[in-house]
Order: sequence, then structure tokens, then C-alpha cells
Amino acid sequence: MFYASLFGEYFSNYIKRRLTYRSDFWIEIASDLLFQGMNLLFILVVFLHTPLLGGWSQEQVVFIYGYFMVPYGVFGCFFNLWNFSERYIGKGEMDRVLTRPAHNLVQLMLENLDPASLFGSLVGLFIMGYTGLQMDMSWSWADPFVFLLLTLGAILIYGGVYIAITSISFFSDAPTGILPLVWNIQNYGRYPVNIYNKLIKFLLTVLLPFAFVGFYPAAYFLDREEWGAMALLTPVMGALFITIGLLLWNYGVRKYRGAGS
Repeated sequence: MFYASLFGEYFSNYIKRRLTYRSDFWIEIASDLLFQGMNLLFILVVFLHTPLLGGWSQEQVVFIYGYFMVPYGVFGCFFNLWNFSERYIGKGEMDRVLTRPAHNLVQLMLENLDPASLFGSLVGLFIMGYTGLQMDMSWSWADPFVFLLLTLGAILIYGGVYIAITSISFFSDAPTGILPLVWNIQNYGRYPVNIYNKLIKFLLTVLLPFAFVGFYPAAYFLDREEWGAMALLTPVMGALFITIGLLLWNYGVRKYRGAGS
């Protein structure tokens, strides 16, 4: 109840700030949707030159991309820690956070809420629904629950990976250089993993398992017999990587000695 009320307070403050500059809010949403639209356009351009991509049709690849957008939007809303090193370490705001009773990571997540990112998730759901109708996909009564479970696992993978990377800030003065690299790698997860070579497959499945945030879960609904087993590992990978991320974060907090250290 304490954290629920805290979330309500932070969300209320976010709405008040956004209502003060409404144009900025809608411009941000429009720019995010335009960026996603360009990625979708790239997929459509690819299929102007080939009928299949690694054995997957245009509708299937667009469905995978739509699924990719759903957990990514939720992740962007709650794990918006891109400026952690500069703001909280460089400017010393981590000292302020550590003096408060709520868990430090929860505070950081709430201070940097970005609900506008959820519009991307809604667009992803629309894309999945539209392409699903085009392919005349069949759904069972359990599929909504499986979808929620796989999406939660994907969000935890995102969170675990980026919390682990952010925790490097406690030990390094310039950790942000790795973030663009990982962000670029994550985008490979929105395409069928079987189009890549063995090294990239291993990277996307084991080391930085971004294939589980897009391809594997979406492929479950497209071809359950071939990809179902891998897709159902998504919650396991999510639990594993969020645990690793939190362990590294808590270790970094214990080693932190203040802005003057």
C-alpha cells in the first residue's frame, strides 16, 4: 500500500507537469510514434524485394514487431534511467535518494516515470490485432494469460539488463558509452532470430536475451509447435536477468560513498 500510494503521488505530479506544457507532451508522443512508424516502414520496404524473410511472411514479421513494441513501451515507462549517471552520480542526487525511506531503485523509477511510452504499447497491440486478422490467426481461451506472462517476462529482461548496465555508474565515471550499443543490439530482437548467424543467435538468446522480448514470444502465437518451447522460457529468463540486475544494483549501492567519493 505504501508503494501504491507513492506511485499515485508521483503519477499525479507527472500529470500536473504535463498539463502545464501540453504541446510538449503530444509532440513527444508524436515523435515516438513517428520513430516506430519509420521502423515499420523499413520492414515493409524489405518485403518489396523479397516475399519471405528467413521463411517468415510480411504479416508475420510485422506481428513480431508489434509484439516487440508492447513490452518495450512498458519498460520505457517504468525503467527510464538513461540519465542516471549524469544526474544522480555526477550531480550527487543519489545522496538525496538514499536518505528517504522507500527503496532507492523504486524512487528512481518513480521520479523518472514516462507514461507517454505506453502509447507505443497500445500501437503494438493494434498492429498485432490487425496482422492477426489478416493471417486469420486462431486464439484459445488461455492465450491472453500466456500473452501477459510472456510480456511480463520480456519486461523483466529489459529491466534486468538495463539495471545491470546502469549499476556500472557506481564504479565508472563514463558508463553511458555502453548504453547505445546495447540499445542497438536490442533492436535485433524485433526480427526473426533464424535470419542471423550462430554468434548473433547466441548473443540474443543467452548473453543479452533480447530475442525473448520480441521474437520468441511472438513466434509462440505464430508457430507454437516449433517455437513454443523457447517462448515459454521467457519468464525464466526474465526472473534470471532481473535477479542479476538487482544483485549488481544493490552491490553498487553498498559500495557507493557519496558524490564526493
